[in-house]
Amino acid sequence: GIGLTGDRERPHAMGGRETGGLANMLAAHLELTVPAHRDAVQDFWASPSMPTKPGLKAVHLFDACANGQIKALWVMSTNPAVSMPAANHVRDSIAACPFVVVSDLFNDTDTAALADVVLPAAGWGEKSGTVTNSDRTMSRQRPFLPMPGQTRPDWQIICDVGTAMGWGEAFAYNSPAQIFREHAALSGIAGQMGRDFDISGLAEITDEDYDALQPTRWPVTAARSGGRFFGDGRFFTPDGRARMVPVETRPLAAETTPDRPLRLNTGRVRDHWHTMTRTARAPRLSQHMAEPYVEIHPLDAEALGIEPAALVRVSSAHGALVARALITDRTPPGSIFVPMHWTSNWASDGRVDAAVAPEVDPISGQPELKGTPVALSLYEPRWYGFAASTVAPRQDDLPGVGYWARAVTETGWRLEIAGDIQPLCWDTHAKLLFGATKDAETVSVIDRASGRARVAVMDGGVTIGVLFADRQPVEVARAHVVAGLTELPPPELLAGRPGAGMVDPGATVCSCFNVGANIIAAAVAEHGLSTVEEIGALTCAGTNCGSCRPELREFLSLTKLPMAAE
Repeated sequence: GIGLTGDRERPHAMGGRETGGLANMLAAHLELTVPAHRDAVQDFWASPSMPTKPGLKAVHLFDACANGQIKALWVMSTNPAVSMPAANHVRDSIAACPFVVVSDLFNDTDTAALADVVLPAAGWGEKSGTVTNSDRTMSRQRPFLPMPGQTRPDWQIICDVGTAMGWGEAFAYNSPAQIFREHAALSGIAGQMGRDFDISGLAEITDEDYDALQPTRWPVTAARSGGRFFGDGRFFTPDGRARMVPVETRPLAAETTPDRPLRLNTGRVRDHWHTMTRTARAPRLSQHMAEPYVEIHPLDAEALGIEPAALVRVSSAHGALVARALITDRTPPGSIFVPMHWTSNWASDGRVDAAVAPEVDPISGQPELKGTPVALSLYEPRWYGFAASTVAPRQDDLPGVGYWARAVTETGWRLEIAGDIQPLCWDTHAKLLFGATKDAETVSVIDRASGRARVAVMDGGVTIGVLFADRQPVEVARAHVVAGLTELPPPELLAGRPGAGMVDPGATVCSCFNVGANIIAAAVAEHGLSTVEEIGALTCAGTNCGSCRPELREFLSLTKLPMAAE
């Protein structure tokens, strides 16, 4: 068997369905299980054969890789070794597949690391085509960046592979406009068979009109253009009646137990997208949340002896992760929340889907991502650290380092780190961490009694990194240290806090304008601000993309606003 997988990691979901991008459907919303629909598609493309039953949905596809049923796997535009439930099992299943191809923008994703062949695919800003949003509006997507190196758009990669396999005539496409015309022509056949998707009115569109296409809502036919669906009281079925799916509320697949008393909820954070293959490369987006974390209700934290900023292990029957404790009433008692973004490229053990159970809805195949029973336990290292550097740190191959999470900054890198073995010499450890030369010098402040250490490393007379270590989670003005890395002399950097007349902005709240929590808290307290708009007028926070506005409302809801700690 051959497996092909892609998900909503980067493609546009509606357009993917229009072109048959699911294992249980054909293009133009035609049904794989309806013989007349199969025949129509087979005749249209003169295909020598057609499947007669649905393929495997994502979770079961990787089970098939594990048991040897799938011999070749092509992963396009997704990172399943991170994003799928039971991600360790998925990772191992991909590794067990005899031949794996990955099409992606980057070759350093968790899934690309398992591939036999990585094909450089164009990103959305580099390719031409159409995308369709959820209200059926098709919009032209035009490139604004050149394709680097050997990069190719997805359609051309598929055509090249098809040609190399001996089907050159069937894949002799030369432009997105040509493919769009064929797409529109097939939709006309689907429309004649009573399907909802029909853009046959565009089947003869010229290359020039395609290039100039304005946002257009389907259907587009000789008789109808856009408009409201179901206005005539009929559905797109032979008799016009809806085909309802009877469903019943059922309990979550697995019950909590004394050993795993909490429910794991997963989801997204404001400034990152799926598995961070792109957003993690943007320093401004990592300012808001720079490492994986677990939200824990104060009652659960107290019962388990978990203090703020402690490292905790989240474990289920399927896997585990380590993340920073964030104690908050945003999550209810008995439930924890962990973001799904972090990968092995950005954290030592932050892949939350490794712990998620691979339970799926029997009809849609949608995984049960928000109810896995888990246990929390303290991860207690010998020391904690925070580092900022102008060079990529060597955190993953240093002896005794058990935890790390890194993020890019405007000046280089920032790193949260924790170790299971106390370094004998902090100066040497810092040099190794930053990959310094043998001639590098250090400025350090070491307090062996308390376990605190602060080391600045200078190579060629330039500060390349600074390390703060403690037996407890490190308290330091991180934004100040990161911003001052290339500007401040080592003694001021090692202070870890702004000096007289300098302001510590605190943890970033508004990434667009780089406005920190302390700036907002001070503005609210000093000026008696009472609305998000007033905060924006004074600090600019929340006046661009607006995604931080809920957090600004939280500031206003507090009766007392302490200066925020990072």
